[in-house]
Amino acid sequence: MTADLKQFHLQVYGDSALVINQLLGSYEVRKPELLPYHNYARKLMGWLGDVEIEHVLRKDNKQADALAKLASTISMLNNEARVPICKNWVVPPFFEDESDEEKEDDNYTVEVFEIEKEDWRQAFVDYFKYEKLPNVLRQRVDIRRHAARFIYYKDTLYRLSFDEVFLRCLGDEETTRAMEEAHSGICGAHQSGPKLHFQIKRMGYYWPKMVKDCMDYAQMCQACQYHANFIHQPPDVLHPTVASWPFDVWAVALKEMKKENVSDFIRTHIIYRYGIPRKSSMYYAVANGLAEAFNKTLCNLMKKIIAKSKKDWHERIGEALWAYRTTYKTPTQATHYALVYGVEVVVPLEQQIPSLRITIQEGLTEEENARLRLEEFEALDEKRLEAQQRLECYQARLSRAFNKKV
Repeated sequence: MTADLKQFHLQVYGDSALVINQLLGSYEVRKPELLPYHNYARKLMGWLGDVEIEHVLRKDNKQADALAKLASTISMLNNEARVPICKNWVVPPFFEDESDEEKEDDNYTVEVFEIEKEDWRQAFVDYFKYEKLPNVLRQRVDIRRHAARFIYYKDTLYRLSFDEVFLRCLGDEETTRAMEEAHSGICGAHQSGPKLHFQIKRMGYYWPKMVKDCMDYAQMCQACQYHANFIHQPPDVLHPTVASWPFDVWAVALKEMKKENVSDFIRTHIIYRYGIPRKSSMYYAVANGLAEAFNKTLCNLMKKIIAKSKKDWHERIGEALWAYRTTYKTPTQATHYALVYGVEVVVPLEQQIPSLRITIQEGLTEEENARLRLEEFEALDEKRLEAQQRLECYQARLSRAFNKKV
């Protein structure tokens, strides 16, 4: 590389005393496998002419790993490949008896470009668009075998999930955006790795190694590690509180326990929106710690999103509640938002990376869109009933598991 740059004055720093002394001629090269490298290095030094070699301690050679990685990368490249470069000094320049102008003229930097990674989607796109298969036999077999679960629609690759839902396939850059938005974005509730993976699938996205990537991303979240939950064994037998219908009972957190606040909430947020409720409760309803459990969940979520000063908690509580309501719940296998409105919420990520339902909806007429919304509304009662049945089964299993340990 130095010869290509036509820089014949070179200062070499190495942390191997053996190699440095062998090149200086102080030591003899006795190992036959090292002779070709030694001879080639001496040959290159003869081409350059003015080469200074100096030994530095390994602890002082901060660029040792970078140089080794660069050398190994160059050895694997062919003559037609681009060498990866970033604008940074591999070794800091040393100038002693030169003027400032000469120093500026002699400032040469080594630039490295990152080697482009192969997009896993490209093989499927080539197969669907051009009927082209890879040269490797094993890859050709894999593409043919898995192609039945993929479609190519409007220049976008989709994969059919086991739930019979088409998921948009994402690349490396899009996967990072998806995990960041789903985990800690506007609708992110700092879910654990498996739950983050399921949340992204429900949003309509897919890529290989989703579970592993989501688990790694959740483990790297500083807020999640700092505010991790401590698991405690319940001190008494668990008696689950089951409502007769999803959202049959409502609860609200109030700053002051006044009847005016309760009546105002019921009138404004319930009656004016959903009608007269069939059930109500007193101030301190016995719910087996249900309100306390939710408050604990809400507090843990608030810790992860508020600032260090904790003075903006009242401004961020709406964001925390929104994230909680749009997060998939294991007992009901649905979100609170979907059980109220019959459809899943459209998160900002679906506008940045359009999912399949967003892509399809753009081509619907107003009549088709209205008919689709009507069908979803008619199926809402059935969804709520199924969610209620799942909740009862989940609570029964949970009670049995906990009560065995009490």
